[in-house]
Amino acid sequence: MPEELGRIEKPEAEEFKRGRKLYFVPLLYSGPDLPADYLEKCARYWKEVEDHVSGLEVKIGQAVVLYYELVTEVGEEGRKAIEQLDAGSYEVVRRRLDKGARLNPVEERDLLTELMDWSKCLSVGLQNEQVLTAVYTHYVEASKKRNEHIAKQIDETLIPGKAGILFMREGHQVQFPADIQVFYVAPPSLDELKRWLRDRQSAPQQEKKAENEENHD
Repeated sequence: MPEELGRIEKPEAEEFKRGRKLYFVPLLYSGPDLPADYLEKCARYWKEVEDHVSGLEVKIGQAVVLYYELVTEVGEEGRKAIEQLDAGSYEVVRRRLDKGARLNPVEERDLLTELMDWSKCLSVGLQNEQVLTAVYTHYVEASKKRNEHIAKQIDETLIPGKAGILFMREGHQVQFPADIQVFYVAPPSLDELKRWLRDRQSAPQQEKKAENEENHD
């Protein structure tokens, strides 16, 4: 089970320093035209992430390698890609890059684009059951290959005794190598953001339900 920052005692911290560590930072939805209150919550979230990750680095190891889903580029191109994807997470990434950490891509472009294309096919609302089954099967296979590739990249680039940071959405099915200790970065504002997103997603359904009830009165 991933460790949380507040639960790490000094003896445990000394033990963790000898192994490979991966700080898992959940990525958040950052689409266009987001409300101001959500953006404010995101800004607070990334500030808390920075504080939590900094605390982990002080206790058990500075991150020397960074992994970011959806990014296939390295160097300056990779840095710019992250900045375009999410300004909040970019600040956390930038601070580590400026201290000498390296950005290591975990994605393989063909695997990533294949998965995204199958996902788009599923999202259009397929009507034929055979077609839907075939597309879903390909989607699952592509997702499995991508997850295996991500795990392999982390295993091959995170050296013993060092720490890395993985920026990735929750709900992934990546199986990390057994000798890597994963620390889940979950600041208080993360739950607040999840509640905001759940409420926003359920609002149309609640409005439709209320409208139906009015029509039946």
